[in-house]
Amino acid sequence: MNRILATAVVILSSAVVLVLEVAVVRLAAPYAGDTLETYTAAIGVALGAIALGAKYGGDAADRRPPLKLLGPLLVFGGGLTMLARPIVLGLGPSLTGAGPITALLLVASSIALPVALLSAVTPVVVKTQLADLDRTGSIVGRFSAWGTVGALAGTFLTGYVLIAAFPVSVVLLATGGGLIAFGGFLLLRHGLPGDRRQGPAMLAVALLGAGLLVGVRSPCDAETAYYCARVESDPDRPSGRVLVLDDLRHGYVDLDDPGHLEFGYTQWFGAAIETLAPEGGLSALHVGGGAYTLPRWLAETRPGSDSEVFEVDPAVTEMARTELGLRTGPELSVRHGDARIAITGSGTGAYDVVVGDAFGGLSVPWHLTTREFATEIHRVLRPGGVYVANIIDRGPRDFLAAEVATLATVFDHVRVIGHRDGFGSPAGGNHVIVAADDPIETGALERAVADAEEPGRLVEAGLLRHWIRDGMVLTDDHAPVDQLLTPYLT
Repeated sequence: MNRILATAVVILSSAVVLVLEVAVVRLAAPYAGDTLETYTAAIGVALGAIALGAKYGGDAADRRPPLKLLGPLLVFGGGLTMLARPIVLGLGPSLTGAGPITALLLVASSIALPVALLSAVTPVVVKTQLADLDRTGSIVGRFSAWGTVGALAGTFLTGYVLIAAFPVSVVLLATGGGLIAFGGFLLLRHGLPGDRRQGPAMLAVALLGAGLLVGVRSPCDAETAYYCARVESDPDRPSGRVLVLDDLRHGYVDLDDPGHLEFGYTQWFGAAIETLAPEGGLSALHVGGGAYTLPRWLAETRPGSDSEVFEVDPAVTEMARTELGLRTGPELSVRHGDARIAITGSGTGAYDVVVGDAFGGLSVPWHLTTREFATEIHRVLRPGGVYVANIIDRGPRDFLAAEVATLATVFDHVRVIGHRDGFGSPAGGNHVIVAADDPIETGALERAVADAEEPGRLVEAGLLRHWIRDGMVLTDDHAPVDQLLTPYLT
């Protein structure tokens, strides 16, 4: 094999390994969440499979003609690459709810084998180039470098371009198909290994991978750069629509009644704003768009209000426009991008209300939970302004306590709204934190929340003081949000 072809094989196989490592996070997120554990599982499984593939690929190259191994490795690797998505879609529903184990099982079952096969390619290629033992070091180093180049190309191309531009199914179909085509070329050029049964097996894996990849229906209406997104109708309310992102119901809108708030936490948002915010039209900042429920509610219930929304995913906004009746204009503007960056462009004292409702899976993105971000929220609020934030937590409420303690370092007054059945329920759920510099009218807020369609209540003063005193203050240097939510290591 000439050097150019050998280099191309190494670059391609290494690139696809990283395509799989990045794409599997997107595949697993609807069932395991878009969490640190999911990313850790993808990295850890890929590294383990790379190590095994390199070891056994080198062993195989010493036992068999290496040129005859490359075609089968690429063809089998391509077929199994295309099978990654059907495997996750098939196993995901039954594994949902197992915490970090869900991510580990889904990642391992879907990408471990193709990554191992593709990682075996580099040592096999190196074996074909070792004609001169005096140049062993330079040959091994050169192909190791080219493999890294391929891995970098796969990483940046997938994360920056492919996932944003195409559904994951298309990305895997193209990469798997490319591997099969390249492998077929090498088979024609160098022939099969001694075992003739590999021919039908390769054909079967390639056809099965392509067929299932195309044939298995995705649960998503749209696969965005960040979410598996879909819109569901409410059987109990003909004009009601639910936006589902990954494994979480993120928003609800009534197409005929923008003043309707379906979810309990949005009703508590409304109660807090009605009770504590200044009278008349409000200027509001919404961190997270989703279904754009609160901006539309505010326009309906507080005429003259204007809202600016930070939404990280343009595809979610487009879905809200096409399926949820969103109309933007002077009274409702959208800025696409990460809220942590976008807020630096907002003026000091620009808003009466800031609403925090941004999620990746069940967790608020960690960099939107820290004291530094809270300081930015405080900066953009006018005197008398109010910050309300949605927090999902369960069990001991370690994350909720940490966020309360964090906001208490920035705001003079903090209160927490939760379900009427109390803050000790292991099941947990949504909580709304209210933060302000002006004293919070606790009695009025308690009555407003209790009168909501889904009644809530304020946390007891003693428990609130405990959270403020003992909760972890989250900072940009240390904000282990996912671990606080799933304290399985303690």
